Amino acid sequence: MTAPLDLPEHLFTAIDHVGIAVPDLDEAIAFYRDTFGMRVAHDETNEEQGVREAMLAVGDSGSCIQLLAPLNEGSTIAKFLDRSGPGLQQLAYRVVDVEAVSAVLRERGVRLLYDAPRRGTSNSRINFVHPKDAGGVLVELVEPAADAPTDPH
Repeated sequence: MTAPLDLPEHLFTAIDHVGIAVPDLDEAIAFYRDTFGMRVAHDETNEEQGVREAMLAVGDSGSCIQLLAPLNEGSTIAKFLDRSGPGLQQLAYRVVDVEAVSAVLRERGVRLLYDAPRRGTSNSRINFVHPKDAGGVLVELVEPAADAPTDPH
């Protein structure tokens, strides 16, 4: 089985970010800033996903960690924190075309959480691979917004 011609053979172009669930976003930002010297590259509230989030740059690498705090008790992050406590919540890969990559993964027998992409950080388009189909890891597919810089630094 071959991927569509407009996709790289390997499907993913980079590790976009690693998501970390935290109970208090401001406290977590202060820790990563003061302890590890990371800086906030972007922050926002995503009502649809039920999170307040911050992307912290890892040096000048172009890689980020994403701190995710719940907006309410019903959010996915609140449920994750109740079940697992603070910590690694997801691994996000950058893709060129989230719909095309999702179609290829479905053809390969992988379940995705959404039928169609949703809005993610900075107006990116996202979907998730079911953790049961990815060795217990919640894998996020991230197609950056068309107007997003290719190198954030």
